[in-house]
Amino acid sequence: MRQETAFSTCILCHDAPCSKVCGKCDPARIIRALRFDNIEAAAAMLPDDYDRSWVEKAEKACPVHVEIGDVLDALKKRKAELEGFEGAEDIDLSCDLCGVRLENPFLLSSSVVASNYEMCARAFEMGWAGVSFKTICLMDMHEASPRFSVVRSQQGDWYGFKNIEQLSDHSLEENMECFRELKKNYPAKVIVASIMGRDEEEWEYLARKVTEAGADVIECNFSCPNMEEHGTGSDVGQDPETVRRYTAATRRGTDLPILAKMTPNITDITVPAEQAKLGGADGIAAINTIKSITGVNIDTLVAHPSVHGRSMIGGYSGRAVKPIALRFIAELAGCEALKGQHISGMGGIVTWRDAVEFLLLGAGSLQITTSVMEYGYRIIDDLLLGLKIYMAQRNYHSVSEMIGAGLDSLVENDMLERDTIIFPVFNKDKCIGCGRCFLSCRDGGHQAISFDEETRTVKLNGRKCVGCQLCSLVCPAGAITQSRRISRKPKK
Repeated sequence: MRQETAFSTCILCHDAPCSKVCGKCDPARIIRALRFDNIEAAAAMLPDDYDRSWVEKAEKACPVHVEIGDVLDALKKRKAELEGFEGAEDIDLSCDLCGVRLENPFLLSSSVVASNYEMCARAFEMGWAGVSFKTICLMDMHEASPRFSVVRSQQGDWYGFKNIEQLSDHSLEENMECFRELKKNYPAKVIVASIMGRDEEEWEYLARKVTEAGADVIECNFSCPNMEEHGTGSDVGQDPETVRRYTAATRRGTDLPILAKMTPNITDITVPAEQAKLGGADGIAAINTIKSITGVNIDTLVAHPSVHGRSMIGGYSGRAVKPIALRFIAELAGCEALKGQHISGMGGIVTWRDAVEFLLLGAGSLQITTSVMEYGYRIIDDLLLGLKIYMAQRNYHSVSEMIGAGLDSLVENDMLERDTIIFPVFNKDKCIGCGRCFLSCRDGGHQAISFDEETRTVKLNGRKCVGCQLCSLVCPAGAITQSRRISRKPKK
């Protein structure tokens, strides 16, 4: 636990001073791999002859005094026991987006992270397969300042992120010139043109313009929650008939593949998605941000972010929305009327593991913004490496083999097996006597755990235990595991 705390306190510096003074290894890159759930890769980056003396200067150079030696010592001890990943470098991550080839599944989603030539070019150079360019429109954009707020984890990372930003504030011609230059200099990279109109004529016109400028795919933004003008953004996505009409208008202006970007601010996302398909869409992008208020300043009484003493409901993204995004992806992938539609998934992807979950539930390509805003384009290194290692270890030969592989595990409520039970098993050697399992079971469960205050030990009452596993979820020491599944005794 100490080593985990140590590497989690690393602030992931740009041009990290620890690596600049180390000379014999790259501690910043190793720790970044650990932070992004790539322990096998981190171990491979650590030289076999590593010695703690290598990082003495690195520890002194660290601005937040991370115990780098402890982290690397622990990694060296675990190196031999880690599963290998032979063949990972030979894994082909290529896939497609509505028939358009992607060199890997990862794109920047439509936002500030993909809003000009310089940014997109840098992302391409670093390994991103494509970008969904910040939404292009014919409206005059006036942005607020400030326009972001965050909810942080205990470690200080962003758990949730709110924005009240709108669309591209560059002119149509400026954006089209950007497209032309990107296609000229990066012909193998994919440009998804996110567009938004106010009526059918604008949708058709914008579709025609981005097609002429070299876009590979068009994404209809039916989902931005922050629009000043009524009848745009998520207002459209909540009206299935308008979704169909605007998709059809876009289709009249282009022969490119069309993605319809759906709002999560709706009960059944498949309803507008089906109408988008009827209008000519080839795929669905989901999810856009969730309407939210991240908090209120209890001194000024103004919600975050404060813009001259006022705020507004904005779009929420980041780690916190991933469970909601996965639900919508699974519903879209499981909808019979949408069979054959490509799903471009987004919403809380930070690590390669998040990416795999989206693929397993039906996404065929992946879009990312919030984690790039927090950590930079460099996260693509660990996304690609982690996905390759996962595929090599499980003998996947292509990304397509993974798409939707987890859908069969999702069933309706009445189809879950309910005649067996798994009891918690308490490891006395690992137990630290904190009593957290007792408190949670007593006050939030079924009062099946007793606690001896003198010996600070716990005991399970099997007659009361229902196998909910709440105790294992709250245990800070990992001392509670699961028994084998056994038949539940019938109630008398």
